[in-house]
Amino acid sequence: MKRLLIAAGGGGDAITTAMVHAALHGADEPALILTYAWERLVVDPVPGPRRPSDFTGTVPAGPTLRLVTPDSAARPPAGSLLPRLAADLRPELGILDPYEGALGLARQITEAAAYCGADHVDVVDVGGDVLADGTEPTLRSPLGDALVLAACAHTAIPTSVHVAGPGLDSEVPEAALLPELGAPLRTLTADDTLAVQHVFDWHPSEASALLVAAARGIRGVCGTRDAPQPVTLTAASPNVYRLTLERALAVNPLARALADSTDLAEAERASRQVCGFSEIARERTRAAGLAQNAAPPAAPRTSPAELPPLPERFAHWEHRTARSGIAYVTTRRINEELNLDQAELMELRQHLLTASPTRHTPPLWRLATA
Repeated sequence: MKRLLIAAGGGGDAITTAMVHAALHGADEPALILTYAWERLVVDPVPGPRRPSDFTGTVPAGPTLRLVTPDSAARPPAGSLLPRLAADLRPELGILDPYEGALGLARQITEAAAYCGADHVDVVDVGGDVLADGTEPTLRSPLGDALVLAACAHTAIPTSVHVAGPGLDSEVPEAALLPELGAPLRTLTADDTLAVQHVFDWHPSEASALLVAAARGIRGVCGTRDAPQPVTLTAASPNVYRLTLERALAVNPLARALADSTDLAEAERASRQVCGFSEIARERTRAAGLAQNAAPPAAPRTSPAELPPLPERFAHWEHRTARSGIAYVTTRRINEELNLDQAELMELRQHLLTASPTRHTPPLWRLATA
């Protein structure tokens, strides 16, 4: 017997789902997390979600359900961090394939329930866009969450929907979510983060990192790379809320529009009608722009000798960032805004840990001049 959980949005939601599972049921309780292999262009240069056939080394767990293991790998040119997550997280990971719409996902969830011997499904979303109404100007990625809700409604398996860290993904503001959420089911603590504590040494997920930081007691304005505005960690940030599937469906019009969808193109059309955009189309446009604007192979990277010393570059960047009111930043923001390679990132990390160890408030960094 295993508990069956679904990481609703893909990306880093599997990390949050593992943490919520450990907090509610214990890290040692066997579980399967179903997640999209949809990790955006920061990880996967191919737009949209990946299918099980895009991986080698997966393990069958039903007619269509495939499990990711540490020995799995994405087939080039696709990329995925799921195999490495499978090595670092206690629960098993299974791939959700949305290419046959909500009805196809419902079959996969039913297969997963049979594999687990589970009679209940726990859906987990970090941030809360699973409750988006489609009109939010900051909404960016509603489709995966909405498809999961629509699919669960088709399975006839009792389902609970959990929102962890309201507003932390910068899509639906915390203030808009809290009236819909009611009293928290649980407030995560530092002990609850132990199940995922090493993942952020290498994984770029920012929303899950902010949730871990909030559970460890960090409060204040946090700057991320993957959001237009900073996120403020508040007393509500480490909370987990539980709703019925029916309540979540009532709030989410895109999920209702996807009820009978049978392919991903149909789901995209529904997203355009309800939300005014397709996130997959946006990914296609962005990927094409990245390819067009990529530097030619002959263009050399700026020589380190032509740049100020790395600590000096960081100090200038830190002062400028702190002046905007930001007190904490993610590793990803430092990495991308300073345009560091892996060796430079490790060099900077070591410098900061040596010169000012209190800067590191894992998985965030405190700005000294804030």
